[in-house]
Amino acid sequence: MEQPDRIHLRDHVVAAEIGAFQTERGHPQRLRFNIEVDLAAHVVGVNDEVDRILSYDILTGAVAAGLADRRYDLLETLAEKIAAQILMHPRAAQVAVSVEKLDRIPGALGVTLVRRQARVQADAIAAPIRVIFLGADLPLPEGAVALVPDAPGLPLPQGGNAREIELLALDQAAWALAGRLGLTVANSRTELDWAATEGRAVVWAPARMVRDVAGLPAEARALALWLAERLGASSLDWALLEGAAMPAAPAGFPIPMRRL
Repeated sequence: MEQPDRIHLRDHVVAAEIGAFQTERGHPQRLRFNIEVDLAAHVVGVNDEVDRILSYDILTGAVAAGLADRRYDLLETLAEKIAAQILMHPRAAQVAVSVEKLDRIPGALGVTLVRRQARVQADAIAAPIRVIFLGADLPLPEGAVALVPDAPGLPLPQGGNAREIELLALDQAAWALAGRLGLTVANSRTELDWAATEGRAVVWAPARMVRDVAGLPAEARALALWLAERLGASSLDWALLEGAAMPAAPAGFPIPMRRL
């Protein structure tokens, strides 16, 4: 039988309060996490693109989310939570989660759980995120936000590669805005999902994600509509100059829109 490809997280140590005994309450202790994930498909033809693999951030993020969810009496409950979080990703077929206490005895006390995939839709794993088109200055919003800057208004050459040049100009605008606001640039679905999960604002650089999307113009407003629908955004908000019209939503567009 052909063996699956695997990714892993090893010897990841985090301090947290956990345990059923009264002596463990109010006293954080070191936990060591080891996670191994069997992939649903072999890693072939990924072209060095992060959106086509199961990111290691999914593993560390599942640990962080599990610890942030509540205080646990049992390692088993925490391990179940982490396993379920990882198996929500469609590229994960099976996961082994090991959690150990390092401060109870001279050695380590722990548990290992092995769980298989419960099928879910890929887009169901991401937390909600707002998409905001920035055609005018706006105070930096809080929470999970993907900012889409307007085109920089530079003269662009015409010709067969005009769309590629327009996309690169939008990427340049994204990097300039991120530098001004002190934010991270996201140019992949994986990074956008991470921002949603972490409740962070990022600036979207579109070229990498939309370069091969046929029929999608390299125009910032059209890209904001596309991104909001692709992410299943909680809303698409428009920060526009006074007098500028808000774009009309396409027929059947499922995302609520408003003007800021």
